[in-house]
Amino acid sequence: MIIKVLGTGCSKCKLLTKRLEEIKQKHQLNFELESVTQLDNIMAYGVMMTPGLVINEKLKAVGKVPAEKQILTWIQEA
Repeated sequence: MIIKVLGTGCSKCKLLTKRLEEIKQKHQLNFELESVTQLDNIMAYGVMMTPGLVINEKLKAVGKVPAEKQILTWIQEA
C-alpha cells in the first residue's frame, strides 16, 4: 500500500505526515509513505488546497488533517 501526502511543506502537511507515521507505528501497519511536493504533481490529483491525502492512488482528503479513526477506516478499506 502506498500513501501519499500532497503538499509543499506547510504546517498541516507536516502534521498529516506525522499523524500517518504515528498511526503506522502504533497499529503496526505496513505501508509506504511518500511526500509529493511538486506543484504540477499535486495539481495532477486535482488538489488546489493542501494537504492532500492519497491512499493507493485514490484521493481521500483535501485541505485538512483527518482524524486517526478516519485514516484507519480508509486504510482498512484499501
